[in-house]
Amino acid sequence: MNLLEVQNLTKIYRRGSEEIHALKGVSLTARAGEFISIVGPSGSGKTALMNLIGSLDTPDGGTILIDGKEISGLPERERVSLRRHTIGFVFQQFFLIPTMTARENIMLPLIFSRQKIDEAWIEQILAMVGLTERAGHKPHELSGGEMQRVAIGRALVNRPEIILADEPTGNLDSATAEQIYVIFEELTRQGITLIVVTHNPDLARRSHRIVTICDGIIHDESSTGTDDS
Repeated sequence: MNLLEVQNLTKIYRRGSEEIHALKGVSLTARAGEFISIVGPSGSGKTALMNLIGSLDTPDGGTILIDGKEISGLPERERVSLRRHTIGFVFQQFFLIPTMTARENIMLPLIFSRQKIDEAWIEQILAMVGLTERAGHKPHELSGGEMQRVAIGRALVNRPEIILADEPTGNLDSATAEQIYVIFEELTRQGITLIVVTHNPDLARRSHRIVTICDGIIHDESSTGTDDS
């Protein structure tokens, strides 16, 4: 059964009198624990698709279902709840709070939503992203790869079913990017669905499936043969 179903999605942005058709009838599915890379040139619609799946924006047409529930027409309060509890986000920029430690940055979503802090879970996340020994360090004391691992830990803290990552290795060297993808692979083994936008074809081949978007249309979908489910 598919965890995510995107059906005939369209999105139009207006810039003055100009209409930009960012998505033109895109359909996509993802199973629990599947790792999908979305590739394509700049301006092809990749980020627009991620924003719609993540309920950061609303489509002009089509439907998005998560766990069989239509999300694109939800009122804002329910969309906030969806982003808080079902979907985690990882971006190219780390967006860490400079005055907070790695541990505190990971806990931030729980603090914002006034949830009880499960210290054992925080320690588990720190171990999962390889930051147990760096938990007390602030962002300026961490490398770029370590900061991105903090951001991944923050995305995990609410136990999401889906993680959306937009160019998560764009600011990292190849060796550090490899470390991030090893973490991603482990997360999918735990049943989390990962959808990653990347310009790096070598890293894309580490996912289960590559989806190529160009001019707002899916031009190709190919299995990489790495899915052992």
